[in-house]
Amino acid sequence: MDIIEINKVLSNAVRIEILDWLKDMEANFPPQINVPDFKNGVCVCHIQDKSGLSQSTISHYLTMMQKVDLLVATRIGKWTYYKRNEKVISDYILFLKKNL
Repeated sequence: MDIIEINKVLSNAVRIEILDWLKDMEANFPPQINVPDFKNGVCVCHIQDKSGLSQSTISHYLTMMQKVDLLVATRIGKWTYYKRNEKVISDYILFLKKNL
């Protein structure tokens, strides 16, 4: 876990909002395309719709978050779904509690 890189990713309000929305996917997003539940996460298109930002901006944000392991991506057909990586988020919070 690279604390500095995670901090950089979390220095943006929209990226923090995305993590918050993904904490309760069913409450924050409509039913997913091609999948019966939220097991694999939320489709990029729904995250983009909720954010109101361009597809390229959201894709960039999600890629950044995935690179530091805050998110897990699953590809199903032509769709990519994202969900939180609870282990990394928990480890990050624990690190902050211990070291700050």
